[in-house]
Amino acid sequence: MKIWELFMIAVGLSMDAFAVSVCKGLSMPKMVWKNALLAGIYFGGFQMLMPLIGYCLGTGFQDKITNIDHWIAFVLLGAIGANMIKEALSGEEEEADPSFGVRTMLLLAVATSIDALAVGVTFAFLKVNIAAAVCLIGVTTFCLSIVGVRVGNVFGNKYKSKAELAGGVILILMGLKILLEHLGVL
Repeated sequence: MKIWELFMIAVGLSMDAFAVSVCKGLSMPKMVWKNALLAGIYFGGFQMLMPLIGYCLGTGFQDKITNIDHWIAFVLLGAIGANMIKEALSGEEEEADPSFGVRTMLLLAVATSIDALAVGVTFAFLKVNIAAAVCLIGVTTFCLSIVGVRVGNVFGNKYKSKAELAGGVILILMGLKILLEHLGVL
């Protein structure tokens, strides 16, 4: 997998964390950079950890399903992307929770990184340098989370659903690309 493909997956995975970071920024009457950094550490850290866990789980049964691995990658990325698009288009507003406490941030970090676990499983079936992939995903999410807190603090709810929609489209397209390459179309 090429670096630009990993970067696109990293951006796609980061969109949930970005959207939650926007909500966190909304909840702050005044920009607090310490909180933005905290959001980046939590979200970036978990987005880094979850694909690694998924990769380790995936390598355990990789040899048993190599004939259909591209279909698994396509279905997982497609399902994650479709769910992100559905959430973006649902029109439901998430309530802005002002807490940056450990419990709140831990729950949000796990919730926004579950999809990264599934992506990590797909990485086990592809030729991916897992160390580079998880570092890129973590750093991308860290940066976008900090930006999200600032955007939320300045612009409000305007960009949250657009970020989730873009992330979903990116993941679906990457899954489709993987499938078409394995089928010999690309």
